[in-house]
Amino acid sequence: MKMPVLFVGHGSPMNAIEDNEFTKEWEKLGRKLPKPKAILAISAHWYTDGTKTSDVDVPNQIYDMYGFPKALYELKYPVKGSKELADEVMRLVGVNTIIDNKWGIDHGTWSVLCRMFPEAEIPVVQLSVDYKAPAKAHYQIGKALKSLREEGVLILASGNIVHNLGLINWNMEGGYPEAQAFDDYIKTNILSRNYDAAINYHETDIYTDRAFSSPDHYFPLLYALGAVTDDDEIEVFNDKCLMGTMSMTGYLFR
Repeated sequence: MKMPVLFVGHGSPMNAIEDNEFTKEWEKLGRKLPKPKAILAISAHWYTDGTKTSDVDVPNQIYDMYGFPKALYELKYPVKGSKELADEVMRLVGVNTIIDNKWGIDHGTWSVLCRMFPEAEIPVVQLSVDYKAPAKAHYQIGKALKSLREEGVLILASGNIVHNLGLINWNMEGGYPEAQAFDDYIKTNILSRNYDAAINYHETDIYTDRAFSSPDHYFPLLYALGAVTDDDEIEVFNDKCLMGTMSMTGYLFR
């Protein structure tokens, strides 16, 4: 069975322990998706020089956030890793991929998976986002990983299409007009399967720094789009901007 591809707008780490409209959707996804053999997670929070992955039996759980309640740091998501999957990722992506076991799974991965698959029984391997690579290269890596879907691997890309913490307005319910326009522009082009528009986002006047000042949270989307097949159905979930410059919009391809 071909496994789906997910792009999840992960938002605040507090989604790991709070119940809200977004986490309820993640929980629904966990119940309706076929159970994967393993999960390959591409997280915005492993933003590295080069492409890296990990092949340890038990990955570290990284608490890569500061100033949150104690309960968040006490949350444990004790998944196993998979050397078999890491080796296959290395083979598919190519010789420039590096094994780096100093990282593990960060909150871009575990804050989502603890709601989707709370039993922590599915092995997880994380893949980093190369900050030196152009947008098209991230899409091409996604294409290289596409065959994993036929092997029972769920590809989970985690970031936010709109993410600019420097412009966050904690009291704002929706998004700034420019941020919402960018989120809508990407959605329109994904639904029409015009993935080149998402790759070349910087060429449109719709993109402004209200969307993001760094592409770290945007680039995971391109891995997901690269792994999509022509016959995949596309489902949008958590279609919402909040706090001015945070998009929770997610996509399921299956």
